[in-house]
Amino acid sequence: MRESVAEVGVAGSTFERVAAKADVSRGLLHYYFGTKERLLVEVIRRDTELRVETLGAAMRSARTADELIIAMSETFERTLREEQGYVYMISELYVAGRNSPELQRELGSLYSRARREFADILLAKEREGVVSLRFDAEATLAYMFGAGDGLTIQRLTDPTLDVVATMNAGLGVARWLLSPD
Repeated sequence: MRESVAEVGVAGSTFERVAAKADVSRGLLHYYFGTKERLLVEVIRRDTELRVETLGAAMRSARTADELIIAMSETFERTLREEQGYVYMISELYVAGRNSPELQRELGSLYSRARREFADILLAKEREGVVSLRFDAEATLAYMFGAGDGLTIQRLTDPTLDVVATMNAGLGVARWLLSPD
């Protein structure tokens, strides 16, 4: 499903197409997932859980604010560079969620879970003296996620965007948000 969405979008990713790519029967997909939306939800849930685990581990091991920021930045950059299917799928699901309460609810739930988990890590890092939050932890993460999502959309639509300069600006903002020095 991820590859199909990256190639032809959500609308073009029919059970027939996905089944052919996966070399399974359409009936098997229908049996396990019921609808295309349910399959999309399961793929995005699994991918997001893996990212939350990976980034969470990197954030927990950070001993300085810069290590924490670099862990977040490297995860974002790696996703942009190596996981285009995921990037396109998330982008497509934003729009598809407008007409599908199930997709909208699931995306909202995934964002909420990620914000809570990472906020807990930020608060633990603040207690350890690694960071000093200027604002509420979840609000800070919502802002940072929003900046990342916006950069992703700009990168997908404008390949000439200077991602390095933009990321450097983002790192400066992250440092400001996480360390008031």
